[in-house]
Amino acid sequence: MKTTKIKIEGMQCPSCVEHVTKALQSVPGVRRVDVRLDQPTVVEHDHVDEMLLLRAICEAGGYKGQIV
Repeated sequence: MKTTKIKIEGMQCPSCVEHVTKALQSVPGVRRVDVRLDQPTVVEHDHVDEMLLLRAICEAGGYKGQIV
């Protein structure tokens, strides 16, 4: 299992957190997601291509993710 931390720009409210959480959970191989407004998002996954994680974040509502 691998852990990836992602800084997400553009999230402003609990609804944003919910959209990003659902989007990341829908990526095959993602095991656990911890999305917060004030900290980097933590994604535990089975060696998923990190570009798929960033794409899911963008498609969730135009947010911008950056691996940290």
